[in-house]
Amino acid sequence: MNMEARVGVVVEGGQRALNSAHGAVVDAGARKFLQQQQQQQHEHSSKQGLNPQVGTVQQLLAGGIAGAFSKTCTAPLARLTILFQVQGMQSDVSALSKASIWREASRIINEEGFKAFWKGNLVTIAHRLPYTAVNFYAYERYKSFLQSTLCLENQRGKAGADLGVHFVGGGLAGMTAASATYPLDLVRTRLAAQRNSIYYRGIWHAFHTICREEGIFGLYKGLGATLLGVGPSIAISFSVYESLRSYWQLQRPDDSTIMVSLACGSLSGIASSTATFPIDLVRRRMQLEGAAGRARVYKTGLTGTFRHIIHSEGLRGLYRGILPEYYKVVPGVGIVFMTYETLKMLLSSIPTGY
Repeated sequence: MNMEARVGVVVEGGQRALNSAHGAVVDAGARKFLQQQQQQQHEHSSKQGLNPQVGTVQQLLAGGIAGAFSKTCTAPLARLTILFQVQGMQSDVSALSKASIWREASRIINEEGFKAFWKGNLVTIAHRLPYTAVNFYAYERYKSFLQSTLCLENQRGKAGADLGVHFVGGGLAGMTAASATYPLDLVRTRLAAQRNSIYYRGIWHAFHTICREEGIFGLYKGLGATLLGVGPSIAISFSVYESLRSYWQLQRPDDSTIMVSLACGSLSGIASSTATFPIDLVRRRMQLEGAAGRARVYKTGLTGTFRHIIHSEGLRGLYRGILPEYYKVVPGVGIVFMTYETLKMLLSSIPTGY
């Protein structure tokens, strides 16, 4: 099995979603770094006659834990992003002009307590392993299907063919994983968006309440916006990363691979986040439609929601909460790098038959 493809799926892709559509800001940069690291390790180990592969289960476990740990560390910024994104649904328009990261963080500490920064984080952790596993499995299935359907078996190793399969397969796998685990993402948004008044008392209570009041399809509100953001997110992240890395290595060929990958991964994540943030904001608001028994705000679908936000809040309204999203990119990428590599070394010593 191709290690580059394997690690690319494990540490995740398409969800800048897919992570929320934005979890993949971190994941995209980490994926590129890990692909390069695995290629180098493979080449080094092959020269020495060693087996370079880490078992599939270990890779899934390391990738899932690294992603969960990274998201736990950056959870306060993630919750601030969500709170800012959904502020436009409030009737008090005057509160929008007074919003700031420091003021909102102070409000959380004073009114909800310090632990409230991690509201909904347990759902995020529960989301990681199933998302990673589905993404991993789906990628392998889509890759095999594309290679057989397009008769690419004899063209393996060619850059163009491999790139096309990786891009299309990764996008389809990301959409599949996002759809399969979407209810967890919606519940996470509902829990994180709660302020002083608590309507959903926990994960299972939220699932039960949403199904009872909104039906089973209530768990999939905003899924269309999520899937819409997958393609652009992967395309922008991949193209920006490759362009920056090529230029950097041309200008400074002696720089550390880790430093180059971290910098390019962070910048590509910022570029992807900037381009697809409006889609993510619309997704969050659609996820909260009818929540806690409140009346619906947006009743005209995805395009109608975009028009409503632009009309009532201006173009700036589509980027409400972008600053805390930016702030978590670099630490998030760095934490994934360090955690994944550490876990991979520990888990590689465990015997595996996979």
